[in-house]
Parts: sequence; structure tokens; C-alpha cells
Amino acid sequence: MNKLSRQAVFYTALLAAWIAVARMRIWPPYLFPAPGDVWQSLRFGFADHSFVIAIGTSLRRVLIGYGIAVLLGVLLDLLIASSRFLQETLGSLLLGLQSLPSICWLPLAVLWFGLTEKAIVFVVVMGAVLSITIAMESGRRQMPRIYGQAGRNLGAHGLRLFFFVSLPASLPYLLAGLKQGWAFAWRALISGEMIFVSLGLGQLLMMGRDLNDMSQVVAAMALIVAIGYAVDGLIFRTLERQLQHRWGLERAA
Repeated sequence: MNKLSRQAVFYTALLAAWIAVARMRIWPPYLFPAPGDVWQSLRFGFADHSFVIAIGTSLRRVLIGYGIAVLLGVLLDLLIASSRFLQETLGSLLLGLQSLPSICWLPLAVLWFGLTEKAIVFVVVMGAVLSITIAMESGRRQMPRIYGQAGRNLGAHGLRLFFFVSLPASLPYLLAGLKQGWAFAWRALISGEMIFVSLGLGQLLMMGRDLNDMSQVVAAMALIVAIGYAVDGLIFRTLERQLQHRWGLERAA
């Protein structure tokens, strides 16, 4: 049985179990909707464009925040790499802050930016930038010293050494950090959108809760999972395969 067959069997069994539990009426239908009810919510949501608007709004926010996080992550890593003092001070601070859930930044964001778009983008940035910076720093530390010595012997120094030696050598770690940063950014976005009216997928989740409409809640959750899975599969897994092919790291069939 190949991978696709195993996945088909698993999800078919999962759907059958969902239908069976829904028909047992352990909870009222408005608390535990059947798959058909969720499908109807999805159909109505796309028909009245509420899901389309929410998806577009959420994607725009996360792309802006994630793009800023990647830029800041690269700049922070360059700054840390420039000084042993900064490695021991700023580097340790970033490592400590990474354990802080991104939603913890929301009160500060609201106080600084108010209930605005900027507050949500700020939370997205803080959710992703730390993991990206730390991944790049880890990549530099794992890089064999001979690479840096060879680059300096060939005349590469400063930014030239970073972009032509350190950065390519740390690509596997950087890609892992970018992937993790995307996951953190996506979760931070949804958490931020759930706090106040924001027209995103997070708001649709809260609207479903306020209206006791679990069909809408589950439908929004399904969209959030689907978008996250699509980005991971279409972008990050494709980049991983290309990187493995270039470095000769493909797994044997």
C-alpha cells in the first residue's frame, strides 16, 4: 500500500468516525455538527463571499508580517554575527524570548498601535522573527570552519563572506527556520484576529462561537488547516526537495 492509499484509508476512517459520533447525538447538532453541516457552512460562506474576503484579508496580513519578519531576521543575524559581545547578549535574549508565546505580544501591540491592522501585523512579526533569526544563527554555528577559512583565503570578507559562503552553507537550517517561522506567523495571525473585529478567518471563528454556530467554527478551522497545509506543501516542501537534490541528500526509493 503506497502513501496515497494509506492516507485515503485513514481519512475515510476518520470521516466515518465523525459521522458515527454525530449520529449518536452525544452532543446537540449545534455543538457537534455533522460533516454535511460543515460542508453547507463552507458552501454558504463562499457563496456570500465572507470566506473569500476573510481568506484574502488573512493572507495579506500574514504575507506582510512574514516578509517583515524574514527581513528583520536576516538583519538581526548579521548584527549578531558582527560581534561576540552581541552574540553573548542579544543572542541570549532572543533565545529566551523565543519561548514566549506570540499571543503574549498582543496586549503590547494593542497599547502601542490600538485596535488596528498594525497591531495584528506586529504580532505576526514577533511570532516569526525570533525563530528565523535563531535558525540562521544555528546554521552559522554548525557550518564547518573550513568553509569560512576558504572564503577568506579567496578574498571574501564581511557581507561578501556572509552572502556567498555562510548563507549557502546554512541553507538547510535557514529553510527549517523559515518553515517554523511561517507556522508561528500563521498561528499568531489567527490568534490576533480573534481578539477584535478584523474581517479575517480568526474573526469568523469568533463569530461562529458567539452565534453558537459550530458548523461555521469547524468550517473556518478547516480553511485555516487547508491553507497552512497548502503553503507547506507547495512552497516549503518543494524548496526542501530542491535543496536535497542540489546537495545530493535525496532518500533512496
